[in-house]
Amino acid sequence: MLKTATSSIQVIDRVTTLLDAIAARPEPSSLKFLSAETHLHPSTAFRILKALTGHGLVERTVNGQYMLGVKLLHFGSRVHGKVDLLREAKPIMEWLRSQVGESVNLTVREGDEVVYVERAIPNRMMRVEQVIGSRAPLHVTAVGKLFLSEDGEKACREYARRTGLPRYTPNTLTQVTKLWAQIENAHKQGYALDNEEAEQGVACVGVPLHDPHGKMVAGLSISAPRDRRRESWIPIIKKAGADISARLGYMAKSA
Repeated sequence: MLKTATSSIQVIDRVTTLLDAIAARPEPSSLKFLSAETHLHPSTAFRILKALTGHGLVERTVNGQYMLGVKLLHFGSRVHGKVDLLREAKPIMEWLRSQVGESVNLTVREGDEVVYVERAIPNRMMRVEQVIGSRAPLHVTAVGKLFLSEDGEKACREYARRTGLPRYTPNTLTQVTKLWAQIENAHKQGYALDNEEAEQGVACVGVPLHDPHGKMVAGLSISAPRDRRRESWIPIIKKAGADISARLGYMAKSA
């Protein structure tokens, strides 16, 4: 097992070295040049380049030279979009934290989970603090419910079958009919709640963030001890969410 893992890491190192060598030149590069530049045997370099070409990460010109593939542009645009999201969201998250005095979170969806990618925490000892990079199932978080609402009832039921809707607290919704009823209501209201469904004693309110095409790309939430959550936060977080969406290029339809 150790040998296999080491070999896999070595291949990744070689791939990265080849991509760096291709990216360093404005014009396409020959196999001979890339082999010399990366100190890889020509046959090794050729095999890796052939695999990269098959995946669209590298393109081969008609005269047999290599350049970066368009699939890397797709990856780059996704990274750029995430950087834009963090940059545009942060000042508004800090404003929202100052308004409510509680922790503010920015989350994105990855598969059947939300991932916490940014936060703004208050200067108080008793607070809810989510670790950046931590994850939570969609059905137990306010923002996760909003992501499920975007996909519709059929997809929500497929999510329920796929995951089994595991229980995390006595308040976790483990019946898909009840879950969808709450999700549908959240979609109409423009915000969702987590009523101690992920962790006892912790409650959240969340709103969606949209890109220029109207797609939900992230969510903004306030997390607090259950007894400190206030209904008065709803218009404030909805305004913050609308402001971030506008900065991302989303134009809300007028009523």
